Amino acid sequence: MDPIDFSLYLVTDRALLPVGKTHLETLEQAIIGGVTVVQIREKTADTAEFLRVAQESKALCDRYNLPLIINDRIDISLAVGARGVHLGQTDMPIDIARQLMPTGTIIGISCNTLDEVRRAKEAKADYVGLGAVWSTQTKKLTSPPIGVRGLGAMLDVLSGSNIKAVAIGGIKSTNLAHLMHGSMSQLEECLDGVAVVSDIVAAPDPMKAAQRLKSIFRASRIVAAKRIPTSRDDILTKALTIMTAVRSLNPLVHQMTNVVVANQSANITLALGASPIMATAPEEMSDLSKISHALLVNIGTLVSGSLQGMLKAGHFVNTARNPIILDPVGVGASEFRKNSVNELLNSWQATVIKGNAGELAALAGSTEAESKGVDSLGNFKDPALFTRQLSRKERCVVVLTGETDYISDGERVFMLKNGHPLLGSITGSGCVLGSCIASYCAAANLLASDGDQHEGRLNRGGDFLSAAVGAVLALTVASELAAKRGDVHGIGSFLPALIDELSTLRPEAIRRLAKIEEVGF
Repeated sequence: MDPIDFSLYLVTDRALLPVGKTHLETLEQAIIGGVTVVQIREKTADTAEFLRVAQESKALCDRYNLPLIINDRIDISLAVGARGVHLGQTDMPIDIARQLMPTGTIIGISCNTLDEVRRAKEAKADYVGLGAVWSTQTKKLTSPPIGVRGLGAMLDVLSGSNIKAVAIGGIKSTNLAHLMHGSMSQLEECLDGVAVVSDIVAAPDPMKAAQRLKSIFRASRIVAAKRIPTSRDDILTKALTIMTAVRSLNPLVHQMTNVVVANQSANITLALGASPIMATAPEEMSDLSKISHALLVNIGTLVSGSLQGMLKAGHFVNTARNPIILDPVGVGASEFRKNSVNELLNSWQATVIKGNAGELAALAGSTEAESKGVDSLGNFKDPALFTRQLSRKERCVVVLTGETDYISDGERVFMLKNGHPLLGSITGSGCVLGSCIASYCAAANLLASDGDQHEGRLNRGGDFLSAAVGAVLALTVASELAAKRGDVHGIGSFLPALIDELSTLRPEAIRRLAKIEEVGF
């Protein structure tokens, strides 16, 4: 038999049909819109009704030469001659089901843990349904959602096998690009498809809903990363171009930052040439995402109410295809912070994550570096390698701050050695760096002019590695210049001098003073 295209896997649920829509009408429109495989799921129907729905669905799928899979019920699958059956963890074992089903039958199984994926691999399942990724109204979950970041490790388990991987659970057109971007494993394994229920079945126009999902899925698979300059001189030149663009484009940077540094963060943003807006109310997030050019999420003074705003803001900014900078301040200080950051990163895709050694160690689950509150204690044995590995894991640019800064996009790592000790002595120096990175990333995204309209790309193709390098250089070089001024006598006079130097800093000074080199492996 021909191999199955799992890319857009429709799971039916007649309870979700809009008023006036029939199951077969919706199913046919979804197929025309681009659905590639159909699973009939009937959790409450008796056998006779399930059989009728399956027979009608099989006849329709046959007209379009589309494979039909039956959920749970091997008897129904046999009765209608379905292409396959999908099993749950408490259903019949795969080896027994294989004995009962005709040769060539496709058998899939739902997996929520790494052990379940390993068992499915040993049992030679044809495909696995991984999830639930997010909470869903269509199925009562027996295990917590795995999140986008949980998919990567599962895909690694499947590496080297012929088993196909389909994500399921809460997947919609509004989060599909994030899912596709963030779920790739460190071994570069990616999903073969996504299973969708309500976003198609409950849609007033299931054909358009399917078309949109298929378009995003395909774009996410074919969009290649833009070639970013690799040499030290090239990346510095691009960083300085972005620096100039901040002043000429004056991007609006939405900052959800901690109350301790809000004032200096706003002033630093203005000094760079960007415009700040400080807002945390969840009710504003949709509107602000339509006018801002980047989002900074800083959890320094995190509370439950601000967390809800951060969750909503990131969702809308991802949809707008603008960059998000996450500063997980003091993430290792409490379980609340750890859980909140995990929830944020599973809800939306960060463009850049910035933190000190203690914060990034806590985020990565490493014990190499620790923290005391928001301060880092110690560093990594190989900070460049750690930064690259975390960047690959989180699928974004990572900035590791310290006496020496390390910046990676998962491939290249750049080491920066600028900065003055006074910079680390003022409150919130790391937080204002987040404002710098957000400003530069906003300009980089606006500069992207390749005309790329792929919905599958989370951002517009901006060079965020160069943006992060430029932002770190701007702040650290300005700190060196400020410290040399005759009117600076300590930390009290240093901060206003730093803002002054940032406001007059020009590319020539950075090119002359930058201490940057690429780390080889």
